[in-house]
Amino acid sequence: MILVNRETKILIQGITGRSGLQVVGELAKYGMNVVSGVTPGKGGQEVEGIPVFNSVNVAITEKGKVDVAMVYVPPLMAKDAALEAIDSEIPLVHIFVEKIPILDVSKVLTCANKKKVRVLGPASVGAISPGEGKIGSIGGPDPDKVFSKGRIGVISKSGGMTSELSMLLSNAGMGQSTAIGIGGDLLLGTNFSSLLLDFEKDNETKAVVAFGEVGGSAEIEAAKLLSDGMFTKPFVIFLAGRFAENLPKDTSLGHAGAIVGLDFSMDDKIKMLKSSGALVVDNFEDIPKVLKKLIR
Repeated sequence: MILVNRETKILIQGITGRSGLQVVGELAKYGMNVVSGVTPGKGGQEVEGIPVFNSVNVAITEKGKVDVAMVYVPPLMAKDAALEAIDSEIPLVHIFVEKIPILDVSKVLTCANKKKVRVLGPASVGAISPGEGKIGSIGGPDPDKVFSKGRIGVISKSGGMTSELSMLLSNAGMGQSTAIGIGGDLLLGTNFSSLLLDFEKDNETKAVVAFGEVGGSAEIEAAKLLSDGMFTKPFVIFLAGRFAENLPKDTSLGHAGAIVGLDFSMDDKIKMLKSSGALVVDNFEDIPKVLKKLIR
């Protein structure tokens, strides 16, 4: 497993908001250790027995260091919240928020890179190591209906497809080591290639499955890793949106980063992935069957 386990200590920014309150309940039900929450102006309150502070710095001073800060605040406040967590050098900052201005995201990622802090998101549903731990809203209130413990890593930009792919594997008797929804924005902190490097070092992961799409360069970067021998485990990928090649250039499809003609064409991606040794699956439903042959 990577990113999250049973020992992960969590701080929630925006804990008193609607989304924050919801995720607190989900994490508590999954047995996660939410140490503290932050909402400026509401310090001294409690949410589900979790103390609320006015700032990240005060929260850490009072309750101790954490492994993850989860950003659940309105889009225009997300930059300041994320920068506050990064400035406190919390190792992983998970940004659930969608529709953050792209300039704000750029500033957050630049600062995170300087501080060597990892960002998951924006617009990320989070990550789950089934039976061990989770961060974010991934799986909703009952993740066990979708995810099961096993040895397959799962990566997707889409939160919904992270769950859909994991359920497909679970129904085929193939559990997941860790499943991650990285978010579908144009700029992202954690991408396919960085997660593949993590999965390469993870002894509990036997193979990785990814859900790719039109637009962006995530799949190309993954292919380069395989070609360079930096990821050596079986890698299976399904690419959605091939029909989009017939649409006008710059057409946006769903995710902010899913733009026709941006960076590489679908044919470019398929060609580079296949030449790198990745197995590109034409039919989504065939993924479990292909995996079983590879890891037999």
